[in-house]
Amino acid sequence: MPFVLLYLVVEIVALVALGSWIGAGWTLLVLAVSSVVGLLLARRQGVRAVRALQEAMLHRRVVHAELTDGMLVAIGGLLLFVPGLVTDLAGLLLVLPPTRALVRRRLVRAAERRNPELKTARIRSDATVVDGEVASEPETGTAGTATPLVIEGEIVDPADRPRCPGP
Repeated sequence: MPFVLLYLVVEIVALVALGSWIGAGWTLLVLAVSSVVGLLLARRQGVRAVRALQEAMLHRRVVHAELTDGMLVAIGGLLLFVPGLVTDLAGLLLVLPPTRALVRRRLVRAAERRNPELKTARIRSDATVVDGEVASEPETGTAGTATPLVIEGEIVDPADRPRCPGP
């Protein structure tokens, strides 16, 4: 409940500030135009996110970036649908690719901090994927050279993995 109250206060303050600066009619026009342009942009970016997800799945790549982009575009579209200046600005920031990439990186870092087991080493070579975890930290030898990290894991044969249905 306090969040909703805070949201309402922030939106009202933003509307009053913009209305006193440019006038009530222009403020309503800004709200309408930002919503329409934002929703069109969200639709376009949503279609791009779905196509990127399909392409990544077709080429058997990890799809975490594409899934996160799709989620952020959906949240941005929802924020653009909710009336208000602050929500329109937040929605536009989530729909635009450069700011969405920044938000995605912060989300991934926060998830890795909360769940350290999400942070795994992934080494790619042709069709072979090696998943593993760092088993030891590098140590400095007597000659001042660092010994390499030890990664424990298993090599997965691509033939053993389930295939995704084609388009």
